[in-house]
Amino acid sequence: MEAKIGLAICVMAMAACLAGAADKEIKVKTVKGEKVCDQGWECKGWSKYCCNLTISDVFQTYQFENLFSKRNSPVANAVGFWDYRSFILAASTFEHLGFGTTGGKLMQMKEIAAFLGHVGCKTSYTYRSRIVAELVNPVTELPLEKQYGGYGVATGGPLAWGLCFNKEMSPSQKYCDDFYKYEYPCAPGAEYYGRGAIPIYWNYNYGAIGKGINQDLLNHPEYVEQNATIAFQAAIYRWMTPVKKKQPSAHDVFVGNWKPTKNDTLAKRVPGFGSTMNLLYGELTCGQGDIDPMNNIISHYLYYLDLLGVGREQAGPNEVLSCAEQLPFNPSTTKSST
Repeated sequence: MEAKIGLAICVMAMAACLAGAADKEIKVKTVKGEKVCDQGWECKGWSKYCCNLTISDVFQTYQFENLFSKRNSPVANAVGFWDYRSFILAASTFEHLGFGTTGGKLMQMKEIAAFLGHVGCKTSYTYRSRIVAELVNPVTELPLEKQYGGYGVATGGPLAWGLCFNKEMSPSQKYCDDFYKYEYPCAPGAEYYGRGAIPIYWNYNYGAIGKGINQDLLNHPEYVEQNATIAFQAAIYRWMTPVKKKQPSAHDVFVGNWKPTKNDTLAKRVPGFGSTMNLLYGELTCGQGDIDPMNNIISHYLYYLDLLGVGREQAGPNEVLSCAEQLPFNPSTTKSST
């Protein structure tokens, strides 16, 4: 039912988008001495962030197509699934909170590139049949040509193949953890394998993220592979939401909303792209030196900065880009969401 509602909202939002930027009305008022704005469907909710450019103002269809130029190639596994409008609609539910609307145009473009850098990497060669959720067994990367059946020799190179997948292929298990049977009980017949723009694993993650985006993903995890808007919403929710209270989100550490504590400094955690990987993937990616899983995500981010005309020189020095020497925000010996 929720997925159908999401599709209905998508149709209405598409119609609004087609009306064109010239018809956009920006409402402005002052609340407690602060200027706040409302820009209708794309940035609604009387927020200071809605006074800035919206994502569709700075990131347009042709740019999305440039970033994900191979997603509808015959060898891709999610042909026809991902599109620009689904991304914009999903983003619109978070723009009033600052997603893609924090700071000036440069920061906005950088955050879009950063978020999509994660998405592009996680929906390309990392989406294969393997267990990626065991921290005690770090992923061993296969050569690109073996993972994608020869796509490494195709035009555009490996960084052009983001959004070619929307789910884990040939999952090895159902990812149902009975430890959470009271809070997030596994639905009969449901399987909680990796799905989405930044893949979700395990029943407890589907349950928590579903609550966050108002979709019943615990009982219907398949929504994430059936509806691209929901898939993008789930990924943006993870980007915008701290794993634990009193911790920053990936958004916070990237846009400069977070100030490291003394303990963070000792753990070599600094604001920037590197810490987004730390928060999203922890020990799977960070604190292990210059490993491929980390470098692949960074490469996608830099590639997207170049394609968007921002330039990789705006990404900052290596200590900001990398998490190779960072201690994890959330060290664990148990399962991770990714």
